[in-house]
Amino acid sequence: MRVEIERFENYLSTIKRASKNTVAAYIRDLVKLENFMKEQGKTSIDEVSATNLTTYVLYLERQGLSTATISRSIASIRAFFIYMLRQGRIAQDPSEQLKPPKVEKRVPETLTVEEVNLLLEQPSGNTAKELRDKAMLELLYATGIRVSELISLKVQDVNLKMSYICCRDGEKERIIPFEKAAGMALMNYLETARHTMCRDTDYLFTNCQGAVMTRQGFWKIIKHYATMAGINKDITPHMIRHSFATHLVNNGADLKAVQEMLGHSDISTTQIYMKKNAVRLKEVYEQAHPRARSGR
Repeated sequence: MRVEIERFENYLSTIKRASKNTVAAYIRDLVKLENFMKEQGKTSIDEVSATNLTTYVLYLERQGLSTATISRSIASIRAFFIYMLRQGRIAQDPSEQLKPPKVEKRVPETLTVEEVNLLLEQPSGNTAKELRDKAMLELLYATGIRVSELISLKVQDVNLKMSYICCRDGEKERIIPFEKAAGMALMNYLETARHTMCRDTDYLFTNCQGAVMTRQGFWKIIKHYATMAGINKDITPHMIRHSFATHLVNNGADLKAVQEMLGHSDISTTQIYMKKNAVRLKEVYEQAHPRARSGR
């Protein structure tokens, strides 16, 4: 199956022009499937049956994986076998009857505005590293971009004069504005700190050795400042993204605009933030309405 997986990877990258993250996720899922099939004595794609795939999905469920993870794996498998069928590599699609488990969209955990402010206040700006950290944290909350997008930004992607960044994901790009605090943090970093950290690279941010910043490296930065701020939540870069979207919706932002800034292809993904807003409004109502408080 490995040759077929490599062909599919090339198809996703060159024909479909899928993002690097999407391609990597698909291939990870398919390599896991390949390894499972090898253990079952199935080394050729022609030997994989609908029963084999159902057994694999049951195996994933027994592993205790989330419904979201299993659904993504099934989507990868379905896309792969549809491609193989169209290429004439198989006569029948064994994945045709695979159904993803029902995924209940949970309201994502977020930080309050007060907690975000407390987190952003932690880098004092006394060193080049702190100026970099301040700029990264401010920009993450100001734009809601993914951590992979943040660490992939180039200097030319930032327009300080017009206060926006150009965020690229494969062939797609989107323009996202940022506010004054993020602009000031970026300007301070670019004028006084970046040249001491970033050598011979176009990347906006690097680690202290001048190499490309990793997701894990930035995750550690956030954890460090969350501890300094005394915030007792398991803060992740994605939680900052959720907070950005939730705070915008809570303050009346148009959902379509939030969708565009987040880079969601389907607005139903963005609508989860409306659910959180509805919960907040219900709490406000129950605290403020006289009959809601009296129970009459």
